[in-house]
This record gives sequence, structure tokens and C-alpha cells, in this order.
Amino acid sequence: MKTLLILRHAKSSWKEVGLPDRDRSLNKRGQRQAPEVGKRVRKLGLTPDLILSSPAKRARDTAVVVAEKCGYDGDVDLVSDFYPGAPSDYLRVLGNLPDAAQRVMLVGHNPGLEDLLAMLTLRVGTLSTATLAQVELNIDHWWQLDEDTKGRLAGMWKPGEE
Repeated sequence: MKTLLILRHAKSSWKEVGLPDRDRSLNKRGQRQAPEVGKRVRKLGLTPDLILSSPAKRARDTAVVVAEKCGYDGDVDLVSDFYPGAPSDYLRVLGNLPDAAQRVMLVGHNPGLEDLLAMLTLRVGTLSTATLAQVELNIDHWWQLDEDTKGRLAGMWKPGEE
């Protein structure tokens, strides 16, 4: 059994006109959301074995804060294919992970994360900023994960929810 934690980056700023999309930072709400997610991950006992993030500033910043607040002691690995990130990009990277990683967190963007969640759980809907989804996958090896794998949505948490 493998666990996949899917996290959309926290709320980002649109204030700086002309700033490239991948360089947008977290706004004040996003700066509150990211630590909240990390604390929730820790409280739920879901600290990942590995965190993989889009290199976009808003995703990277979210991942670093969540890692710190949840007690993760590894490095946040930046994956260039996660920006903007299609389901096939996430699946390809996950399929090459070592089996020692039982619980993996992805931090990225919509629509790719929403599409990945729908593909794995048949749950269609909006993955708003800083929303965390826990997907249980009935596989023993990451290389078994593909577009036909169906997992169970074990939980979904939005900022501000208890």
C-alpha cells in the first residue's frame, strides 16, 4: 500500500504586473495557509517520506513551509516537469520512485493536480489553493502506478476546516 498526498500550492499573489507566472509568490493568505497545512499533516500523522514540488516559486514556498511545519526532515525535491504539470508528468515521476518511499507528497498546480486526483479516485471537483488530498493506492511498488490505477480518497482538507 502506498499513500499519495496531493497538495495544490497556497494562494499566490497577482500584484506584480508583468512578473512571469512561475515567479509569483504567496500572498498574505497563502502565507497563512501553508503553515496551517503543515500543522494539519503533522496532526494527522501523515508526514511524508518524500516531498516533490513544482519549481514555481509559489509551489516551492508552499512545500518548504509545509515540510518544516509537518516535521519532514528531508529535502524538498523540485521537479521541472511539475510546472505546469499534467497527470502523465506526475505519474512518470512517481513511477520511478524507490519503494522505500511509502508516503509521498506532490505540490503543484491545477488543472494537472485536479485531473490526477480525478484519474486516481474518480472524484471530479475543484482542488482550491492549499487543499490537501490523501489517496491510498493498493500497490506495492511505485512502478505499478499508471493511468488505470484506482485509489481510495481517504481524506481531503481545505484551509480553515477542522
